[in-house]
Amino acid sequence: MSVDNLNNKLSFSDATSSLQFKVGEGNIPVVEIKNNQAAAVISLQGAHILSWVPTGNDEVIWVSADATFSMGKSVRGGIPICWPWFGAHESDSSFPAHGFARTVLWDVIDTKVLSADETEITFRLVTHELDNKLKLMWPQATIAEYKISIGKKLTMELTTFNKSDKSMIVGQALHTYFNIDDINNTKVNGLEGKTYLDKTDGFNSKIQDGPISVDSEVDRVYLDTKDDITIDDEIRKIIIKKQGSHSTVVWNPWKDVAEKMGDLGEEGYQKMLCVESANAADDIVNIKPGENYSLRVSYEIQ
Repeated sequence: MSVDNLNNKLSFSDATSSLQFKVGEGNIPVVEIKNNQAAAVISLQGAHILSWVPTGNDEVIWVSADATFSMGKSVRGGIPICWPWFGAHESDSSFPAHGFARTVLWDVIDTKVLSADETEITFRLVTHELDNKLKLMWPQATIAEYKISIGKKLTMELTTFNKSDKSMIVGQALHTYFNIDDINNTKVNGLEGKTYLDKTDGFNSKIQDGPISVDSEVDRVYLDTKDDITIDDEIRKIIIKKQGSHSTVVWNPWKDVAEKMGDLGEEGYQKMLCVESANAADDIVNIKPGENYSLRVSYEIQ
């Protein structure tokens, strides 16, 4: 559906709220949302949140200054959706890491003004309507719906519907890049005492001692994580709450890896930290035929 058609069908604007579709960078359509409590920008490619700015606060979501915006390519930063698998594909290394949801266009199926302070938009991806190449990667009939609420809180709910006649195993994550003041002054609270798998050390199992601080490459999957998590960069606190996720990924590539990546921006690693609500490692989900599973996450500034 074209931007004009989307605006004719789903946009709105009044004294307190607006939602408008536009052509963004790389000729990729985006939706811009504003209300009394926040403003946001979401790309229709990947239903990828690029910005969330609560009223009176600075940007919460980090996007690299060197990010590339191109059809079929994931953007470095924002909130990519890793789905329907997390990390490398279990059996075929030629399939894209973290699945294909972040690189295809999603349909917008609904927009709502919930109040002057809150706006809701719902995206849908129907896998059995994708091209043959993607259907080879994921042959089972599946629908993903992604409901985003923009306001004082940013709330996301990703629901997978198994429309096939066989059970399916799904791994997923909301791969959020948080905008922080300075990685050297940032701590993550709420994962103390948790077991994690350390990718930088051959996925060896370790125990988190105290809050997480970052002074080198960090790439970890924390297990059995249900409680709230707080990112504190000494300027503000970002509170993460979740349901349907018992694993949390914490990632910062640090200097050497960041330089090899090429699109993280000069010293970009100093200004970002990924804390990802996930179903990964032993937390992947088995969805029976006709059933569904939801991952729900919210962020709030304190």
